[in-house]
Amino acid sequence: MTGRQKTIAFFITLGSILVAVAVALNVGWIAIHWKSAVPLVLGIIFFALIIAGLVIYTIFLVREIHRNEQHDSFINAVTHELKTPIASIRLYLETLQSREVSDAQKKQFYNVMLADADRLQYTVEQVLKAGLAGQKHAQSPLVSVDMVSIVTECVDLARVRHHLSEEALRIEVPAGHTEALVLGNPDELVTALSNLIDNAVKYSGELIEISVRLRAEEDKICVEVHDRGVGLPRNQLKLIFDRFYRVPRRAAKQVKGTGLGLYIVRSIAKKHGGRVYAESEGEGKGSTFTLELPRAEGAA
Repeated sequence: MTGRQKTIAFFITLGSILVAVAVALNVGWIAIHWKSAVPLVLGIIFFALIIAGLVIYTIFLVREIHRNEQHDSFINAVTHELKTPIASIRLYLETLQSREVSDAQKKQFYNVMLADADRLQYTVEQVLKAGLAGQKHAQSPLVSVDMVSIVTECVDLARVRHHLSEEALRIEVPAGHTEALVLGNPDELVTALSNLIDNAVKYSGELIEISVRLRAEEDKICVEVHDRGVGLPRNQLKLIFDRFYRVPRRAAKQVKGTGLGLYIVRSIAKKHGGRVYAESEGEGKGSTFTLELPRAEGAA
C-alpha cells in the first residue's frame, strides 16, 4: 500500500469513527430526552446535520486526494513525454557534432530527430487542447462539415503517421453515400477522430487490425473506431474519458501517454451536441469507440 493509499484509508477510518461516535451520542440523547419532545427533535436534527457534514467532508477529502494523485501521474507522464525525445535529439546532435558520420547515418539521425520533434509537438498540442477543452465558455465558429471527408482525412493521416497498410487500418463508408453533414468545427472534429484512431493504434499491440466505420442515421452521424487490442474492463468504460485518467492494468503501463486524449474527444463531442462512448467485452477482446454527432438539419 502506497503512502497516498494509507492517507485515504486513514481519513476513511477517521470519518467512520466520527460518524459512529455521533450516532452513539444521538442514541444516548434520545434515550435521555425521549420524554421531552422539543429537546428530542432538536437533538435528532442537530446530530443528523453533524453526521451529514462528516460524510460529505470525508467524501470530498478522498476525492481531492484521488484528484491530486491523478495530477501527479499526469505531471510524471508529461515530464517523460517531454524529456525522452529531448534527450534523444540532444544525443544525436552531440554525435553529429563530435564525430564524422556517413551520409546514410546522417539521414537516419535526421529522421529519428524529426520523429522525436513530432512527438514533442504532439504532447504540447495535447496539453494545449486539453486546456482549451476545459474552458466551457470558449466558442469556435461552426460550419457545415462533411464527415465522409473528415473520416477519410483522419484515416489517411493515421496510415502515414503510423506506417500502416490499408488492411491494417480500414475505412468503411456505406455504399452510395457521398456526404454526411454535421454542424461543427472541422479542426476540432479532426482532432477528436484522430485521437480515437491513435488510441486504437497504441493499444492494438503487435497485430494492428482497426476499422473506422461511418454510419449515417436519420438524425445523427456515427463514427465507430474498432480495434482488436487489449480491450477494457467493463467498470472502466466511463472512467477512461476523465481528465488524466489511465486504466490501472499491466497492458496500459506499457503504453506512454498523458491521459488527455479521450478527455479531449469527450469535450469536443459535447461542444458539438454529441457524445462519445466505449464498448468492450473485456480485456484482450478489443474495443469500439463511437463518436455520435447530430446531423445537420436538412441533410438527411
